[in-house]
Amino acid sequence: MKAMKILSTGLLVGSILAMSTTAFAVKHDRTTGRGTGPVVYVTSQGLYYDSIVVVDSLPAKGRFQQLVPSVDGLETEWGPGDHGHVGGRWWIDLNENEMMDEEDKYFLCPLLGPGREEL
Repeated sequence: MKAMKILSTGLLVGSILAMSTTAFAVKHDRTTGRGTGPVVYVTSQGLYYDSIVVVDSLPAKGRFQQLVPSVDGLETEWGPGDHGHVGGRWWIDLNENEMMDEEDKYFLCPLLGPGREEL
């Protein structure tokens, strides 16, 4: 079971990287208003947000908010306007030790408002 979770997390991170842009280059679909990054579900708001991956690799220093793989993709507790939201600085716990360390993934991926109720 743990191997399956690690594999699915690895595939999810791989898809995030595949969608990412080069450092500081921002893509945005101007016809739909949606970003080119993953959709993130914010549990405290009950809303889905589109995103743009701006930097696909950050050093493990400073404040980050955890993204957790879920059935629908990625989820987090806080989003735009919430006290715990840190503006799109994310980490994914790749080694599942519940601690931020060098083995995890850190990246910059702002959420694009407004949020919506459906995926």
